[in-house]
Order: sequence, then C-alpha cells, then structure tokens
Amino acid sequence: MEQLIQALQIFLKYGNPDYPTHCEHDILYIIGIDPEIVSNEDKVKLDELGFFVSDEDGDEVFQSFKYGSA
Repeated sequence: MEQLIQALQIFLKYGNPDYPTHCEHDILYIIGIDPEIVSNEDKVKLDELGFFVSDEDGDEVFQSFKYGSA
C-alpha cells in the first residue's frame, strides 16, 4: 500500500484529475497525467514503484500490472 501511495503522490505533482484511474484486464491505468511532462527522475521512481509508460490506442499513459489485480 505504501508504494502505491508514493506513486500517487508523484502523479499528484503533475495534475489532480477528477477521475484519475481506470482498471481492466488486470491493468491499473492512470488517466489525465501526461507522461511527457513527468520528469525522467520521477519516471524512474515510478518504474521502481510498479508504473510504466505504455502506448494505449495512440495515447501514452501510465499503467501498472502490480496494482491492477488482486
């Protein structure tokens, strides 16, 4: 739980969307945070915390398999 909260705190630095997550097929998506504005340092930390950038339908989004299933 602590690592998920750390990741969400990093995402919060780059925006505060009303509906920030979406989950399907065991993948947690972070919606409304543009990966291009996230610093490389934060991307490295997010990767350590289980999030990575993926190209979904032509749009880059952060996603995680670690937090997308129970």
